[in-house]
Amino acid sequence: MVTSQVVNTYPLSSYTFGTKEPKMEKDTSVADRLARMKVNYMKEGLRTSVEGILLVQEHNHPHILLLQIGNTFCKLPGGRLKPGENEIEGLKRKLSSKLAANSPSLQPDWQIGECVATWWRPNFETTMYPYCPPHITKPKECKKLYLVHLSDHEYFAVPKNLKLLAVPLFELYDNVQRYGPVISTIPQQLSRFHFNMIHP
Repeated sequence: MVTSQVVNTYPLSSYTFGTKEPKMEKDTSVADRLARMKVNYMKEGLRTSVEGILLVQEHNHPHILLLQIGNTFCKLPGGRLKPGENEIEGLKRKLSSKLAANSPSLQPDWQIGECVATWWRPNFETTMYPYCPPHITKPKECKKLYLVHLSDHEYFAVPKNLKLLAVPLFELYDNVQRYGPVISTIPQQLSRFHFNMIHP
């Protein structure tokens, strides 16, 4: 795990992007997703998920890499941990599943940094909070966001049914309607870091 207040960001053009087989979503609707979450909760208890904040730069401004599903929905790369799985190792596994090529020689060297946010889902609903409400004794999901320090060159393989977007922080900031509360508050969470814009 890397802990540093300085985040080196490299130009988007430093990275190579390819494609791989589609990564189909397990659910076709939000209702299906919440229903599956309920079934899994009955079997395994609290759902723990991890997501990575991958930063690049364009025009000397930090951009975050987001996966776009369909025309509107964007999400951070990551996902649910297996029961008992280490958060850092689980995030590396999820990042590779979402963004790494199938070839072992092209696997990115994921450098996981600090946990910058923790979000809680009190009930089987879409709403999440950056705290667990005091009257909730059995939250349904805990989601942690980690900073991921990228090296100056990587190869990313994006599933064919998804798009990988580089979205500037100013576009995300306070844009709850477009990106939801978790992603739209990332600029505030990153404000304590110093971005070192590197131009190789």
